[in-house]
Amino acid sequence: MLAWVYEAASACPQLDRVLIATDSDEVAELCHRNQWPVQLTSPDLPSGTDRVHAVARHHHADIYVNIQGDEPLLKPQHLTALLRPFTQHHVQVSTLKVLCTPENIANPNAVKVVTAADGRALYFSRATIPYDRDAQARDGQSSQSRTTEAQAGIRQYVDGTAPQYWKHIGLYAYRKSTLERFPNLPPSLLEQTERLEQLRFLENGIPIHVEPTEFDTIGVDTEKDLQRVESLLLRQSSILS
Repeated sequence: MLAWVYEAASACPQLDRVLIATDSDEVAELCHRNQWPVQLTSPDLPSGTDRVHAVARHHHADIYVNIQGDEPLLKPQHLTALLRPFTQHHVQVSTLKVLCTPENIANPNAVKVVTAADGRALYFSRATIPYDRDAQARDGQSSQSRTTEAQAGIRQYVDGTAPQYWKHIGLYAYRKSTLERFPNLPPSLLEQTERLEQLRFLENGIPIHVEPTEFDTIGVDTEKDLQRVESLLLRQSSILS
């Protein structure tokens, strides 16, 4: 799985260098055998952003990209979209969103994001956001009837009346100055509640620009995710096609 991610990242022309950061001796040994650049980091780092910050202390760049090793469906197009907003000098952090499929709307492992008209993230959540309060009225159901969030999501694709749901893709890019601030900010209440590190930026007034992409990914968080990814990878010769 790591090989797929490394190859896709290395194929992105906007990246000057790709380095694997890990706290695992086993992963580091795998990298050495394959001649992939690797840096061992402390096992005590609480998040991926903290790990990127640890690497940034030894490798200078203007912009750093955080790519999770459990995203084997990564494409160079993801990274191109991720870096595109940095042509605007006010952008400090960027990430991606993709249209949420009906089966993922109520899935807490598929993080949802809502954004302002200019692309700024308003909130990330494992819950279904935005909440479709008028779903029952559109369906002609009584107030006592209960409509599941998944059904509301299906309506979105059938008749276009339900709100648009966006799934967050957990790739990030940071300007150096903003990345340096992150470890000095205390973990926020929302971050700890949702278990979403990006909320620390929002709670401290640091905007995150969310760029849309047409390419979905599957983060491998569960055994079911792994099975889906293995099936997809077996059906395609390369994620770079």
